[in-house]
Amino acid sequence: MRNYSHTQLSLAMAFVTLFASGCKDENNSETDVPAVLIEDQSVNPSLVKVLPGFEGVKINTLISSDDVLPQSPDFVYGGQPDGGGMMKDPAGDGFIMITNHEFLRSVSRVYLDKNMKPVKGEYLVNGTGGMWRLCSATLATPQEHGFGPTFLTAGESGVESMIHAIDPLGNAADRSRTDRVLPALGKASAENAVPLPKGAYAGKTIIFIGEDESTPANSMGQVNMYLSNSVGDLQNGKLYMLRRKDLNVTETDMEVGKTYDIEFVEYSNVKNSTGVQLAQQTIEQKAIQFARVEDLDYGKGSAAANRTLYFVSTGVSPDKVNAAPGLTMWGRLYKLELGADNPLAGKITPLVDGNENPGNSIVNPDNVCVTENYVYIQEDGDSFYEATKHDGRIWQYNISNKQLKPMLEMDHRRNDPAFNAKYNTTNSNLLSSWEYGAMFDISDLTGKPGTFVVNLHPHTWRDEKYKDADGSGISTTGSGLEGGQTVILTNVPR
Repeated sequence: MRNYSHTQLSLAMAFVTLFASGCKDENNSETDVPAVLIEDQSVNPSLVKVLPGFEGVKINTLISSDDVLPQSPDFVYGGQPDGGGMMKDPAGDGFIMITNHEFLRSVSRVYLDKNMKPVKGEYLVNGTGGMWRLCSATLATPQEHGFGPTFLTAGESGVESMIHAIDPLGNAADRSRTDRVLPALGKASAENAVPLPKGAYAGKTIIFIGEDESTPANSMGQVNMYLSNSVGDLQNGKLYMLRRKDLNVTETDMEVGKTYDIEFVEYSNVKNSTGVQLAQQTIEQKAIQFARVEDLDYGKGSAAANRTLYFVSTGVSPDKVNAAPGLTMWGRLYKLELGADNPLAGKITPLVDGNENPGNSIVNPDNVCVTENYVYIQEDGDSFYEATKHDGRIWQYNISNKQLKPMLEMDHRRNDPAFNAKYNTTNSNLLSSWEYGAMFDISDLTGKPGTFVVNLHPHTWRDEKYKDADGSGISTTGSGLEGGQTVILTNVPR
């Protein structure tokens, strides 16, 4: 990762001061921040809709691929916006949004004015520098995590992929650099790298990594933990894998609602090992073998909550009808509780399994966003199981009473010929052909509690004018022609 100049450090400190004045203080006082005027900003309509029971949630468009930004008219907001983060612009009164574009293998930086109108865009990482598909991501900040700002974005193109550390204030001329990776965090087809808040374990840096795999010939899905006894150290810590204390490796041997003792066991020779060698260590050490661990997030509101993680296992089905032996098919939500004094031991509890109501409940959960009282689960249902009953949804799981409710659904408008002529150019009639990227809380930045960003992948929306959005020449056909959209939700229960 590139070093900060004196000017950049000053800007970063300015950012920290502004960021810290929001809901992260002990009084959860967003009123310290002037309220942002949130309204539709895109020329494209919202591609999601609110479901019954959540009529108070409002959707506004933020940016889509057809939008022309006044200070960078040639910039194209690429398709498949996935992991992301937002911060105050330390050089002005606006905001900076950092976003992965999965298939493009790229990271965009969009500058927003004080009312979140996009005014300029560029790519911090292009397809050359990204090297692998970039899925979920986490924007680490000094105020919340004790280091940064650093955009941790994980490669997900096979077992030899790696995790990048990108400076969100860095020079866009560095977009093709390939040396911003973190060998100490290992090699895997990773979905996200999530650092715990600095209050979870004082003086340490702990990063959880979800591995999105389910192919025995490659690797199985893992929950990995990077641990350093120095805050902000991303190079010299140790990497651990999750396993049950009774050494049972089978995911579906864990029953929903039951709790199991777990521990983390160390990988050896991480920096000098291939991804294949690290995957073999998980077999030898009897780590739990999950069906695609995609996203993870931690509880909010206290240090104890910060030590509780929630993650999803997306699930697999070889024939779209039946489960693979030992693996979840429809997908699961798990809770992982870590010891107050020892992060290497704890308990795991499966909370939700889509198999309890196949096709009607969660279908291939991909991303998660955790608040004080809820877990929001974003689906990636484009595995196209035959028994699927609904389009892609965001579900609300109530941590206290365990109720699961659908909040949002993709709005395909299949009976509108004009809409489909533009947004369904592949002529797909499949349910769940669109998926969600990240959902993250920006209440502290906007001064409005319950404000979230949601990224959308409308895979059937393709046009030649979106080709080569990052300028690298890497992704110019098929999914490289997709449009994408980001929306803002307000009045979301937290």
